[in-house]
Amino acid sequence: MRTDPDRGGDWALAAVVTAATLVEVAVRDEMTWRPAGVLAGLTVAFALLWRRVRPLAAVALGFGGVTAIDLAAVLAGGGPVSLNAASFSLLLVYSLFRWGTSPQKAVGSVIVLLAWLVAVTTDFPGAVDAVGGLGVLLFAAALGVLVRYRGIVRSQEVERIRSREREMLARELHDTVAHHVSAIAVQAQAGRFLAGSHDLDGAGQALEVIEAEASRTLAEMRTMVGSLRRDAPEVLVQRGLADIEDLVAVQGDQRLRIDVERSGDLAGLRPSVEAALYRVAQESITNAQRHARHASRVHVLVDGGTDAVRLSVSDDGERGLSNFRVPGYGLVGMAERVTLLGGTLEAGFGPDHGWTVHAVIPRREALA
Repeated sequence: MRTDPDRGGDWALAAVVTAATLVEVAVRDEMTWRPAGVLAGLTVAFALLWRRVRPLAAVALGFGGVTAIDLAAVLAGGGPVSLNAASFSLLLVYSLFRWGTSPQKAVGSVIVLLAWLVAVTTDFPGAVDAVGGLGVLLFAAALGVLVRYRGIVRSQEVERIRSREREMLARELHDTVAHHVSAIAVQAQAGRFLAGSHDLDGAGQALEVIEAEASRTLAEMRTMVGSLRRDAPEVLVQRGLADIEDLVAVQGDQRLRIDVERSGDLAGLRPSVEAALYRVAQESITNAQRHARHASRVHVLVDGGTDAVRLSVSDDGERGLSNFRVPGYGLVGMAERVTLLGGTLEAGFGPDHGWTVHAVIPRREALA
C-alpha cells in the first residue's frame, strides 16, 4: 500500500470530474433527479482522491456510492442517474489492481461486480452493451495488473544493477587500492633492505615509489568516494590496454624487470575486455612481486586474434606449493572477471619454473 503518493494529479482529476458533473447535470434534459447526479459525481471525485493510498476504500465509496444513489433514484420513482462523468470510476478499478493487496483486490472485485449487476438490472442496455461494459471493467483491471508487475520488474532490475555496481566497486577497491598497498609493502621491504645495506640511493628511490603509490591510492580512493556520493559508479576510471604499458613504470623496481609485448589485432576491443585484461595483468604482476622468490623478470604478452584476445603473464621466480593450496581473492577475482566476459583463465606452474597466468577473452559478446 502506498503511503507517499503524488496527490497533485489526483486533485486535478477530481476537479475535472466535478466540473464535468456540473456541466452534464446542467445540460442534460433527460436527467430527472439532478441533485442525485451531482451527488454521484462528487462521490466519484472524492473517491479518486484516495485511489492510491486506500484503493479498496475508494472502490467501495465510488462504486458503492453511485450504486446506492441509482437504487435510491429508482425506488423514488424515477430512473437511474446514469451519469456519464461516473465513467471516471474506471480509474478506481485500475488503482485497485495497481496498488491494492490480494485480499483488497478480491473484495474490490466483488464490489465492482455487484455494482455492474445492479446497473444492468436497473437499466438494462442490451446483452452486447452489458457484456461490453464488463469487458471495459476487466480491461481496467488488466491494465492495473500490467503496470503493477512492470513496476516490480523494473524494481528488480534496479536492484540487480545496484548489486552489480556494489560488486564492481568491491573489485575496483581490491584491484586498485589493495594493489597499490601491496606495491607499497614490497617497496618498503626493499627500502629496509637497502637501508640496512647502506645503499641510501636505493632506499631513497624506494621511498619515492612509496610516495607515488600512496598518492595514486589516495587519488583513486577519492574517485571511488566521489562516485559513491554522486551515485554514479560509471565515473570510476576504466583502465585499458594502453595502461598495461604504464605498469612497467609503476611496478618495476631494481629487482624485477617487467616486459610487455603486444601482437596481433588489438583494435576495436570492448572497454570491458580491455579493463579485464588490464586487471589480470596488474594482479598477476603484483602476485609475482609478492610471492615469487628470486624472480628477476615478468613477461606480459597480449595477442589479439580474430575471435579472441589472449593474455599471458609469466615470471621466472620460485614458489612453494603451500602458497597455492587455497586460491586467493585476487586469483578468484581474475577468474570471475574473465568468466563474466565469456572467457577462460588458467593459472599454474610453468613448464620449467615460475608461474604463468593465461587468459582468453572473446572479442565479441556471445549471442544468447
